[in-house]
Amino acid sequence: MKQGVHCVRNLFGKKKSDNQGEIITSPMSGDLVDITNVPEPVFSQKMMGDGIAIVPTDGVVVSPVDGVVINVFRTKHAIGLRSKCGVEIMIHIGLETVELNGEGFEMYVEDGQDVKKGDKLLTFALEKIHSKSYNLISPAVITNMDEKVMKMEKLNLDNTVICGTPIMRVLLK
Repeated sequence: MKQGVHCVRNLFGKKKSDNQGEIITSPMSGDLVDITNVPEPVFSQKMMGDGIAIVPTDGVVVSPVDGVVINVFRTKHAIGLRSKCGVEIMIHIGLETVELNGEGFEMYVEDGQDVKKGDKLLTFALEKIHSKSYNLISPAVITNMDEKVMKMEKLNLDNTVICGTPIMRVLLK
């Protein structure tokens, strides 16, 4: 079975159709926290979608899925991806970091580019951003929950994770 994509049978064993699930891995190393603990209502109240957040310990962001880049933000503080299963994920580095206008961020991918799990997406100057008093907590949310996801399980909450650690399991509609 391919790493990251797991086929899961219907809980009742019916063969109507196989329901594919997907494992989403950590896009960065750091302390994993529940999205409801992010001190920004747009994320904590799940207005953009459900997910997790990471307080990063280094400035490297990798792809949490096999898929395609669908949105490189002009200010380089966030990136959107679509997995091969159709799950859309936005990774947002820090809070209010849009104000940095790209300073301290370096993007390694562009819109439309195919990515594999673990591919480097961007780097950011952790100390520089922190020294400017920005909160480094970095949400990773599924932005198309209503259309694509039947159920999501958060994994390894309140633990320190490294890039590639499973952080979410989604069951698709």
